[in-house]
Amino acid sequence: MERQQRRLSLAEVEALARDAHATQTDKAGRPYTEHLAAVAEGVRARGGDDEQIAAAWLHDAIEDAALTEQWLADAPLAARTKQIVLALTKRPGETPQRYADRILATPGATLVKTADLAHNADPARLAALDEPTRARLTRKYADMRGLLGLRDDV
Repeated sequence: MERQQRRLSLAEVEALARDAHATQTDKAGRPYTEHLAAVAEGVRARGGDDEQIAAAWLHDAIEDAALTEQWLADAPLAARTKQIVLALTKRPGETPQRYADRILATPGATLVKTADLAHNADPARLAALDEPTRARLTRKYADMRGLLGLRDDV
């Protein structure tokens, strides 16, 4: 009989994500780990489970080249966490509709993306950006909310 590998705890996933993104900053020059923490807390506040919270910590890791897809495949994480991370990883040349469709088709991913969009569109966070960037991102986030069928109050 094969022994099941111990899964990473949420604290271990958080530490790993913080380390992987340690040198990265967001568009306003803030430590990127602040965004990851806000998304994880947003998932928790919206009733997300541990697998979704783990995915929140890792949601940009592959896209931002902080971790590899092979690392994710081999990581001692729940299959659902891995599926959510892959669903939230944008592919080069991918249309917003195709990206939204993949998120909608992956159980648990929409909640994580909702928390991500909420933090990305936070007026205080956007205020640190120049007007053209702020306007472009505000449109982009609103468009994605529309594609995902999200109300403005979630």
